[in-house]
Amino acid sequence: MPSDIRTRAIVLRRTNYGESDRILNLITPEGKVAVLARGVRKSKSRLAGGIELFSVADVVVHQGRSTLGTLTSAKMLSFYSNLLADVSKLELAGTLLKRLDRASEQVPSPEHFTILQQSLEALNDDYSNELVFAWFALNLARSNGEEINFLRDTSGTELSPDLSYNWDTVENALRPDSHGKVDAKAIKLARFLLSHPLRFASKIEHLSTVLPPIYEIAKIVHNQY
Repeated sequence: MPSDIRTRAIVLRRTNYGESDRILNLITPEGKVAVLARGVRKSKSRLAGGIELFSVADVVVHQGRSTLGTLTSAKMLSFYSNLLADVSKLELAGTLLKRLDRASEQVPSPEHFTILQQSLEALNDDYSNELVFAWFALNLARSNGEEINFLRDTSGTELSPDLSYNWDTVENALRPDSHGKVDAKAIKLARFLLSHPLRFASKIEHLSTVLPPIYEIAKIVHNQY
């Protein structure tokens, strides 16, 4: 039966369609949905202001028999305007949208909306790009069911605070290495990022010195999935 769904949404992708319409990929707390925004490219469209990139909107989607819903209402709730003033943050935000669009197609997860919202908020609040990327990549992989193991090494042995490690891309785990860059502090940080909201991570002491090896692991994880 046709129905109207009201929810929050972040635009992942916009594609022009016809003379004045757009097809939108939206991520919502209920998952990803594709919708048709009729007439949204017209100057007097009531929908246009609510579907800007890098914003959160309150939307109403009419879902009929087609898999493509129809956007009937869109009201902007928040706009991460600070991103527009920083090229590096704007580029990273765009990367996160594209990555989440692909990930939600492969393995839908109710966490996707929260992961993206927290990441965009943090970038807007001037958290470091490396911190946001590391948190996003690790938690997106976790939410999609990929094992990100910071508890045991490649042989299944519990990680030791007295050893150093390097990331094994085949096993997706840490391998003991006397010259490894991942020490006990870095492991503690990785566990924290995987178990806490992003807003708490900025309060970690000496974050800039502990983060680099975890950031490098996050890049590997990001490129794998």
